Amino acid sequence: MTRPKPVPARPVPAPREASDPSDRKAEHIHLALDPAMQPHKNYFDDYRFEHQALPELDYDAIDLACSFLGRDLAAPLLISCMTGGTPEAARINRNLALAAETMGIAVGVGSQRKALEDASTVGDFRIRPYAPSVPILANLGAVQLNYGYGLDHCRRAVAMIEADALVLHLNPLQEVIQPEGQRNFAGLLDKIGHIAGNLEVPLIIKEVGCGISRAVAERLMRVGVKMVDTAGAGGTSWARIEAARARDEGLGDLFADWGIPTPVAIQKLSEVPGLTIIGSGGIRNGIDAAKALAAGADLVGMAYRFLHAANESTEAVVEKVRQIVEELRMSMFCAGAGTLESLRKTRLYPAGGCVE
Repeated sequence: MTRPKPVPARPVPAPREASDPSDRKAEHIHLALDPAMQPHKNYFDDYRFEHQALPELDYDAIDLACSFLGRDLAAPLLISCMTGGTPEAARINRNLALAAETMGIAVGVGSQRKALEDASTVGDFRIRPYAPSVPILANLGAVQLNYGYGLDHCRRAVAMIEADALVLHLNPLQEVIQPEGQRNFAGLLDKIGHIAGNLEVPLIIKEVGCGISRAVAERLMRVGVKMVDTAGAGGTSWARIEAARARDEGLGDLFADWGIPTPVAIQKLSEVPGLTIIGSGGIRNGIDAAKALAAGADLVGMAYRFLHAANESTEAVVEKVRQIVEELRMSMFCAGAGTLESLRKTRLYPAGGCVE
């Protein structure tokens, strides 16, 4: 019997004029600011709290304080890893860091691969002088462990910005659509385990918009990873962004909704004992943040809402954080939760269903 010929892989679209990482990062910023790259549906709208008409709480006594990576936070919020490697990104990172310090919340930087390969861009990522007291997250792509990176690169990324933890992001969908994408994800689990077992700071595994399943989290736990960031479906579509760069918008539309919705991912991950969960992906406001925490998240990450503000000024980011914190506090008050611990015990109901 004649065996059928294998179907060739979809050809990788030719990159634009330059594929230099700094050019790519600049494109990413401009496209991420485009509302067309945002989803048409927010999955947090599928859930609601039971309103407590008699909350028996003093609003001003509601406590949002928590700790993360050994540092105190005023609220359980993270300005998620976004950008770096361009002058524009340096300004954005500075605004984000100053706001994080002012408001007492955590902050991350975008992939530091560019800085490891071009020392002239290191300053774009060095935000510790602007955020001396809050947790800072370093960031590299996990797939780069299959392209020459190793423990030394991870240590250098952490030391570069005096980070409290390292994020290794998983982004298979982005890589297969990106014109310059790195597509070999084979054997990454063992390499991630090696980093987790030898790095001097905690390792966080993060998706970039498609979510992390319970099964993947359990595999990560077995190799020593104890912290994950859901970055689930419902936030900025990197499928659309990379497809726009590749001039294949149809492909971006096809995969725009691919992934595990963030609230579903959080709920499933909360079933894994000993796992710290950062809930991110499509969180627009303090109500969504409250729902993420009620679903099981230990911390809530947001990017898009802060990127717009950071493109304007530090003050705009501070005001956006202050607004989200107040919305979170209002949600807790009306749900009858005076502490984060009680909020995590508060039940979420289907939006179209009946409360008890």
